[in-house]
Amino acid sequence: MQEASTSTEIPQDGRPIVFRNGSVVTVDDRRRVLNHTDVLIVGENIAAIGENLEVPEGTFEIDATDGIVMPGMVDTHRHMWQTAMRGYGADWTLTQYFVWYYLEHGKSFRPQDVHAGNRLSALDALDAGVTTTVDWSHGLRTLDHAEAALDALKTSPGRYVMAYGNIFAGPWDWAADPNILRFIRDNNTGSELLKFQLAFDVTGDPAFPERAAFEAARALNVPVTTHAGVWGATNDNGIRLMHDNGFMTPETIYVHATSLGEDSYQRIAATGGSVSLSTESELSGGQGYPPAWIHRKYGIPVSLSVDTSVWFSSDLFSAIRSTLAADRGWEHMRAHETGETVTHSHLRAEDVVHWATRGGAESLGMGSYVGSLEPGKRADVVLLKNDTSPSTFPIVNPSGHIALQASRGDVHTVLVNGKPAKFAGKLLGNEVASVKSEVEATVEYLQSELGASVWEQGMNPDVPEAKMLDNPYVYTDFRDASTHQTDTPRHPVDAKN
Repeated sequence: MQEASTSTEIPQDGRPIVFRNGSVVTVDDRRRVLNHTDVLIVGENIAAIGENLEVPEGTFEIDATDGIVMPGMVDTHRHMWQTAMRGYGADWTLTQYFVWYYLEHGKSFRPQDVHAGNRLSALDALDAGVTTTVDWSHGLRTLDHAEAALDALKTSPGRYVMAYGNIFAGPWDWAADPNILRFIRDNNTGSELLKFQLAFDVTGDPAFPERAAFEAARALNVPVTTHAGVWGATNDNGIRLMHDNGFMTPETIYVHATSLGEDSYQRIAATGGSVSLSTESELSGGQGYPPAWIHRKYGIPVSLSVDTSVWFSSDLFSAIRSTLAADRGWEHMRAHETGETVTHSHLRAEDVVHWATRGGAESLGMGSYVGSLEPGKRADVVLLKNDTSPSTFPIVNPSGHIALQASRGDVHTVLVNGKPAKFAGKLLGNEVASVKSEVEATVEYLQSELGASVWEQGMNPDVPEAKMLDNPYVYTDFRDASTHQTDTPRHPVDAKN
């Protein structure tokens, strides 16, 4: 074999690529970390992992020395359509989020605004090493909105799951619409790069009107993702209704799942579902304290997500960091209340790195082909390397470095399905400029539509009149004050890995 090319040019699609001499965080079954190791990509797949690999002629070589090669990260819950409003709700509570989007202004978004948000979010995710994103798209008021959201995903690099939803209509109505069913069937072609879910919540109404949406998902053969255990919105009653009616499956993803009781966690565990933790959101918004210790206790699989950049960080490094800190902080606080001292951290850095990569892939049914670095799997690969930053060396504990030191500025290279999306710290293509103009048009439109005073007030909100919402859903009159009650266990000090 000839030596690999050491060209400084941008790697081209279709050309083999080798990462040389990196610290490889495989996230495989043994969670191996391989030092001074190469990763060879041929076509869509990882061809080999090892030291001093021989490579095909013309292979593009990327020097990974002093860098970390890891699987692309997987975000299982991101409201991409809201990204044009980045940072707008920095000082919101969950109630203020509900009021702004669900009750007042979410309906102002046009199809082109959804398109702008999705395009920006797609690039934002890739820039931070996220190669698979669930577009929790609950702003699809019309089929035109859905077409716009889908077009943005199809034309963006990355691997996506379109979670179809509409917070302005009952899921029993929109999920039964023949046009929407046709839209999903026509576009859910089995591609590994684009899959579908249905995204809706279960209010706890004893009549269980959401049954129709679950039946539609079953007929479409797509999973359901649902905001569960959200203080003031959903609680144990929704879980019980799902379980008693046979709609809790291994494919179901329960987003947040914070303010639930032990019975609900047992039902999730027994039916094989998984939880998507959005720790920054849960800590700041008030859905409930992120109970990672409970998921460990019951063996519930976990993935991570960022929720919405209207409010929170838009990268999974922040999600990893906040999840680790929240779990450890809670353990210490509860131990101190009983006069004890925590002498061993139950949640480890490698655990949250697993949740951010393979955990997400397995939750989405993609674990057989992405989520870890193993020969034969698709080449969703990220290189963390930044020779100009003093925070990137030394790398003595790669998982710890990912969890507590790395940032999007350290993402050197991103491959999706073997194709380069970012290289040498820069996104490839010329998408950023056109996305910027599209997003600026959306912001200008929303400012005009709402008016200057309403726009400004939205960033500096008053105490909402509806201080304690019994649910924020405009499509139903059902109210249930029990969403402000929980018997979530409060003693994580006994939790085990």
